[in-house]
Amino acid sequence: MKKLHFFVLSVVLLVIIAGCGPGSSVQVTTPNSTMQLSAPGPNPLINQPDATGRVARAGAGLWHGIIAPATLLVSFFNSDVRMYQVNNAGSEYDLGFLVGVTIVISIISLLIRMRR
Repeated sequence: MKKLHFFVLSVVLLVIIAGCGPGSSVQVTTPNSTMQLSAPGPNPLINQPDATGRVARAGAGLWHGIIAPATLLVSFFNSDVRMYQVNNAGSEYDLGFLVGVTIVISIISLLIRMRR
């Protein structure tokens, strides 16, 4: 059983690595659909101010990462709500967002562990 888990994990990891290379993509075909997996493209709005004249930096990314689960739920019912600010400072915002999501996951796992 452990060998099967290791094999599946290895295949998934290889597909992820293959799809993340610049300009590369992986095509996954299922009986009902075909999906193209590739790395995200460039953001044309990096360092471009939004309607209020602001560019989201690491602090905004941190906050958006922390509230990401709530904004994901709200976005299902309101198409104007997004999890991610496209008018951002690039890697600085991305790092803040990732740290915020990590904080939320850590707190949730700590709470689950404490309940046991």
